Amino acid sequence: MQITFDEAAKEKLSTYLGADKVFLLTFEDGVGPYSQHAMIHMQTQFSINIISNKMNKTDYDEKIPSEIGDFWIKGYSKEDLQEEMRIKFNPRLSTFSLSGEGGMIDDNLGFIDFTKN
Repeated sequence: MQITFDEAAKEKLSTYLGADKVFLLTFEDGVGPYSQHAMIHMQTQFSINIISNKMNKTDYDEKIPSEIGDFWIKGYSKEDLQEEMRIKFNPRLSTFSLSGEGGMIDDNLGFIDFTKN
């Protein structure tokens, strides 16, 4: 598996890069400290989360390489992902999307920086 980014997404996420930061691609199922409340819906929902390297990531047991760094995932969420994925940023709507070779995975990929208090 791997993730690539369009230029707008790389630019938006570049401000969050750093040796003390960890990227998560969170399956929003309500499991773990960074997953938001699992809403009742019929679509798969993911979010990009930023945590510090000192924060707990025990639920995130696998990583997916990307051109800006590894994204940690809950291993079981792989069944909703695809081998070749792409994250795009729409500056007009200020939203991310996640797609793969099989089509759209999440057209409104959430984003939460957990390092800000």
